[in-house]
Amino acid sequence: MNHIITIKEYLDQQGIKYKESNGELITDCVFCHKPNHLYFNMQTSQYDCKVCGEQGNIMTLAKHLGDDLQSIYRNDKPVEVKKQIGVSQSLINECQQNLPERIRTYLNDRGLSNEIIDHFKFGYGEFYGRHWITLPIYNREGDSAFLKLRRDPADEGGPDKFKVYPSGSNTTIFGWENLDSNSDMVVICEGEYDRILLLQNGIPAITSTGGAGTFKKEWLEYLKELKRIYVCYDKDEAGIGGANKLIKMLGEHLSEAVIYKTTLPERMINGKDVTDYFNKYNGTPDELILSLSEQVGGRKPIDKTKFQHLSSCELVKVLGLTIKNDEENKLVSFLCELSAYTENSQFNISFNAPSSTGKSYIPTEVARLFPEEDIIEIGYCSPTAFFHDVGKLNKERGGYEIDLSRKILIFLDQPHTMLLERLRPLLSHDKKEMHLKITDKSQRGGLRTKNVFIKGYPSVVFCSAGLKIDEQEGTRFMLLSPEVNQEKIRAAIQEKIKKEADNNCYADWLNGNEDRALLKERIEAIREERIDDIKISNPADIEKIFLSKKSVLKPRHQRDIGRLMSLIKSFALLNLWFRKREGNVIIAEQEDINEAVRIWEKISESQEYNLPPYIFNLYKDVIVPAYRERNMDEHGFPMSYRQGVTRQDIYNKHFNVYGRMIEDFRFRQQVVPMLETAGLISQEPDPADKRKILIYPNVESV
Repeated sequence: MNHIITIKEYLDQQGIKYKESNGELITDCVFCHKPNHLYFNMQTSQYDCKVCGEQGNIMTLAKHLGDDLQSIYRNDKPVEVKKQIGVSQSLINECQQNLPERIRTYLNDRGLSNEIIDHFKFGYGEFYGRHWITLPIYNREGDSAFLKLRRDPADEGGPDKFKVYPSGSNTTIFGWENLDSNSDMVVICEGEYDRILLLQNGIPAITSTGGAGTFKKEWLEYLKELKRIYVCYDKDEAGIGGANKLIKMLGEHLSEAVIYKTTLPERMINGKDVTDYFNKYNGTPDELILSLSEQVGGRKPIDKTKFQHLSSCELVKVLGLTIKNDEENKLVSFLCELSAYTENSQFNISFNAPSSTGKSYIPTEVARLFPEEDIIEIGYCSPTAFFHDVGKLNKERGGYEIDLSRKILIFLDQPHTMLLERLRPLLSHDKKEMHLKITDKSQRGGLRTKNVFIKGYPSVVFCSAGLKIDEQEGTRFMLLSPEVNQEKIRAAIQEKIKKEADNNCYADWLNGNEDRALLKERIEAIREERIDDIKISNPADIEKIFLSKKSVLKPRHQRDIGRLMSLIKSFALLNLWFRKREGNVIIAEQEDINEAVRIWEKISESQEYNLPPYIFNLYKDVIVPAYRERNMDEHGFPMSYRQGVTRQDIYNKHFNVYGRMIEDFRFRQQVVPMLETAGLISQEPDPADKRKILIYPNVESV
């Protein structure tokens, strides 16, 4: 008598690692690939994934893995389960060479051109004792999985219209290539011939090789980047039922896409599919997509006609609803986060300032305008933990994969820049995909190397109370600091009182603001446009403006000009519907240059010295005035000799200007070294007391 092998034996034969606990086997899920979330009952072989919800037994598992179901049975010893091996390229070529002219004519009559027939390697061969038209089907990895067989039209007595070779081959998507690097739209149709005919008419399409009703839930992962999905099945009972089932599944799992049901026209009295539509009823791509398609689910399309040209002043006004003063800071933060929605025009900003100044509040408050799924906010994070938490383990590549394309990465209250050191190539946009090696502790207490693969470029915002910045990090960021003047603090206090007095009322007021709601919708519309690149029409003007105030060029200017260019591109992206467009590329205009230059002129002075504005302002507003006061006589005239200022002189002046003392350790360990490196101060011993150090500012710099 035959018996099913145990689930433990089957996992061993498949090489699937597991751990045993309380009568259960725990493995990485073979459906959603989440580690340690698939649980097997050792007695019944039933499985249940705690993440994706997949359930079944050893038979459904074997079918999912592509195994012959008969091979899980045994008489008195386990039978090794054999994996499906697909078909060889030589068999595909042999069938293609044997394609008769009459079959080619038959395919031509179905609307397929000779170029398409050759491209898809249609062929002809004998299988299962009969002759068939063959069409090779490839899996997600591009390997030839099986042949889809269609009965020879001359074989009128054949019992089956379709078959697959080898028998028992897994259902897959025909048209995986139409999902690679495609973020626009796709049509899901019912058959391979319909899919090819749609492609021939310029419409990207895919289909399940199993027919209506066989579209698998695990395939939805590969459709999540699409903006529009059209379902166009046959006009018969099976097609209508399969379309409704698929539309329901798409609506439940792909809420960000716009889902359309495409219904073939009523004039098709004697036809039921896409092939009939194009060949017998004069169908056109425009009619199919524009006239016969009705939205039935997913996201409501954004009406882009309501967007008007938006200037920086108008944008600042909307941002000012919740962020008081700090006009350049909130504007640059917004443009930085918006730049994430490009292919490689992102730029990075770093907020460096003491605690309670609003360095984290500004970027996080701006981020509330953006879709939540695009924001990655991280509090304290060690360099190694970042890769483990954000990345997903890919066993085949032997490392963690992190896709940061079109993401906004915000680091909050980081005590140091060690993590940024690991991310230097990413921040510099050196390569689209980078391979990093990190060390981590092993279970035995030693060190082991781990591979990390980072794809894409995010917009990075780094917030730190640490004021000291390594030059390599400083050149990769636009350095910002929140304002700390009395006017800003007073306005922030008033806003805080307004919010905390009645949170619900405040939220209703904020959500009810039409300009803010329109800006959030505008951001989503920009995101959906999937802009790849932004060109600048008059680069000579930028060169002239940038170099006009640079008497001596420094290496960092090579990156500074990149930041100015990024600001220009972000302004063009903000108003992309009012700019010239070439596919997914838009052209920045003179207005974008003017807007960006106005901002750059206000923030560039501190960038020139590679200093956060807080430190540069402390130098201008505290150290230089304290020095000048020290070198004035009792009548207010400059003295004939220079006297340096003590740290206590600076502390007292700081209190007079900002209303609070500066910490001694912060001034000595962070402020002074950066000002010295920038060449703005020098230190010399006090001639009267060598134990004291006096500070001499370079007053010619201000």
